[in-house]
Amino acid sequence: MQVESSSTPNAERRALMRAKLLAAARTLFVERGFAEASTPDIVKQAGVTRGALYHHFADKEALFRAVVEAEALAVCDAIDAIAPASQAEDALSLGSRAFFAAMAVEGRTRLLLVDGPAVLGIEEMDRIDAGGARAALRAGLADAQPNRRAAELDALCVLLSAAFDRAALAAKDQSDEERDLYQRVLEDLILKALR
Repeated sequence: MQVESSSTPNAERRALMRAKLLAAARTLFVERGFAEASTPDIVKQAGVTRGALYHHFADKEALFRAVVEAEALAVCDAIDAIAPASQAEDALSLGSRAFFAAMAVEGRTRLLLVDGPAVLGIEEMDRIDAGGARAALRAGLADAQPNRRAAELDALCVLLSAAFDRAALAAKDQSDEERDLYQRVLEDLILKALR
């Protein structure tokens, strides 16, 4: 077990401890799934004590929620990092590609689209997604169709978001060519929805 230097400030030590726990938990949640990833195995993998785990997280579900929120944020950051496009439709296309690239990260589909809803529930995952990738999609749709009613944009966003999630699941273990096909079909779907 690695011990932090006493000269490291408390806030920095806490942040490092939390990061170790999140990294270890992510690895085990991806490898074994939520149910089979035990807290003793997580703390062993992180090189910390159980007390440290419970100092940072109320329970295993709270730790899982933090891992899922970090994964959702990573997807959102990947979408937000795309270069600004000259046209809104180009931005939506680039955002679509960024989403697929972000979801191709090992284990992310399982965490966000399989175990996340099973462990945290559909409503909680909907809340997490609404502030992340779905918010980026909603902003792109609003830019592309500034005169469309907000309720229509919201409905379109929910439906397209579900299509993106389903495509990410379907493309998860496919070849690059097959993943590209899902991406192209979704881009076509977006363009048709904007007409």
